[in-house]
Amino acid sequence: MTSPPSAPFPGRRATAVIAGLGSSLPPREVTNTQVIARGGLDTTDEWITGRTGIHRRRLAGPGVSTGDLATAAARAAIDSTGSPGLRPDLLLLATTTPDRPCPATAPEVAHRLGLGPVPAFDLAAVCSGFLYGLATASALLRSGACRTPLVVAAEKYSAIVDPFDRDTAPLFGDAAAAVVLRPGDTTEPGALLETDWGSDGGESDLITVAAGGSRLPATEAPGRGDRYFRMRGRQVYAHAVRRMAASAGAALAATGWQAREVQAFIGHQANQRILDAVADRLGIPPRHRFGNIRDVGNTAGASVPLALADAAARGACRPGAPTLLTAFGGGLTWASATLLWPDAPVRTAVPEPRPRRHDHDRDHDPAPDPDHDHEEVSPP
Repeated sequence: MTSPPSAPFPGRRATAVIAGLGSSLPPREVTNTQVIARGGLDTTDEWITGRTGIHRRRLAGPGVSTGDLATAAARAAIDSTGSPGLRPDLLLLATTTPDRPCPATAPEVAHRLGLGPVPAFDLAAVCSGFLYGLATASALLRSGACRTPLVVAAEKYSAIVDPFDRDTAPLFGDAAAAVVLRPGDTTEPGALLETDWGSDGGESDLITVAAGGSRLPATEAPGRGDRYFRMRGRQVYAHAVRRMAASAGAALAATGWQAREVQAFIGHQANQRILDAVADRLGIPPRHRFGNIRDVGNTAGASVPLALADAAARGACRPGAPTLLTAFGGGLTWASATLLWPDAPVRTAVPEPRPRRHDHDRDHDPAPDPDHDHEEVSPP
């Protein structure tokens, strides 16, 4: 499904433009050797590297949450715009690992950023989350519902990965990345051009965390393993290659581009073999493929914007160059987007944990504000 037509400028089209780009990585770096040394994994450094392309990853400490990572990346993205007075008017947080099941993490992130009472919500599309968020925020911007949306993708997969599962433990890292969007037109660097997205719930059991929802509450889970992330690797590989290649092709067709015109290709950083297979199918040469899976692992929904930020910080591509993004995740979900390489400086930040609020703190809450109405609600 492609994006709806945009309202025209004279001879141009209105669209969302990336005005700021930020990222956040925990300082702790864990190599393959260190992952294996924890014990319980029947694998080697050579196996992990050869099968996935991953050499190391970043892991957040127990005091750092997804919200902490998101806040740091979002603040870095706002700072990178170079507009001190800029205040995003919508915050969308793509994540599979919210701070808690209820409420959503996005409103607290918006509060920590000092954005005021802006709309803020979480979006769950697993590893396709950022591109789902980009398409959603862009559509809201073009509709007039907002003017400077902030799209954040943040994940702490170390909180849901089984450290003794050979199929997942070596793969995932923790990170966040964010973009600030503004109104513009399709001729500008950073302009979002077309999107394609879809899903297939008939294969929802290929990537899953079984327990913790209403179908299987955590308290009723028959085994500890049901609380962990599980993935059927072989089936996922086949779906990922096929779905990303098809979606990317649809986005290219909607834009009117041939694959040979693409100068920057960034796919979801799940597995280097998957990335190469998708790019090979599309006909995109290695020199135009960008990624950072070697050093950060699979950061799930954060992987595409994190790789974009990494490449932009290195000056890997000229502003305005034809760019293709694509991702695949649980659901199943997939999404792709075409854009012009952004001309925005990149800021990075280290996440800072927020002090936890304990139950006894509620005994010391300030008195209600007499200037606000407080309605007594009786239980039904």
